[in-house]
Amino acid sequence: MEDRSAFEQAAEVIRRAEALVVAAGAGMGVDSGLPDFRGLEGFWQAYPPYRKSGIRFQEAANPQHFRDDPTLAWGFYGHRLSLYRVTNPHRGFEIILRWTRLKNLDYFVVTSNVDGHFQKAGFPEGQIDEVHGSIHHLQCLKPCCREIWPNHEEVPVDLETMRAMSLPLCPHCGGMARPNILMFGDWSWLSHRSDRQAQALARFRGQHRSSRLAVLEIGAGTAVATIRSFCEELTSSDRVRIIRVNPRESEIHPPHRSLATGALEALEGIDALL
Repeated sequence: MEDRSAFEQAAEVIRRAEALVVAAGAGMGVDSGLPDFRGLEGFWQAYPPYRKSGIRFQEAANPQHFRDDPTLAWGFYGHRLSLYRVTNPHRGFEIILRWTRLKNLDYFVVTSNVDGHFQKAGFPEGQIDEVHGSIHHLQCLKPCCREIWPNHEEVPVDLETMRAMSLPLCPHCGGMARPNILMFGDWSWLSHRSDRQAQALARFRGQHRSSRLAVLEIGAGTAVATIRSFCEELTSSDRVRIIRVNPRESEIHPPHRSLATGALEALEGIDALL
């Protein structure tokens, strides 16, 4: 548990902010009950069948499996799809939304998460940049065309073998469909949906170039450093203050602030002071 002064400093950053960026990695979903796949043991704890075969996260999250062993590939993503659909975002999402309404703060979300939980929690689609795509959208595996479509598929999975019992197909060519997610070693990901989101983020940043910008970096580690690198790039402006929330990798240099806690504990602690 962080001492009170750390929360007070973080609360002061939010209090003084004229605009807000929420930059979230996998740690944002842990308090909702979602796995963060941190380390090999963390991944195998979340998916015990993969321990027997020695499959790592980088191997499970690889587009080549959709070609070589599609039931195995869709077993992993079908299970995640079902998990993300049935899991509700924790109260911290609502806390952030309430801050933006009470302070009339313009804001934008940047996330490497593919779970769609910001939208599920009520954040507007047009104010979210999903830098790695979304499991709730599909594309053709080939791809035969550039279309990205909503994922309404039901993909039942045998939990003993982690293999899918049905496979989503492309409506255009009848071939295999895959999630519109940037995977490891991925050359066929269609990025234009995420590109449009990135353009909206760029417009937001342009509009707030001279604003006091608070950045809530939550649960973004160094193993896949997309979100952390984005936040550190923002520190080139002296009008930006980052609050780094991470129970294991919270270090950041002043005048930025850190909270070595989980997402919900940090947000509730700041909220109590606001």
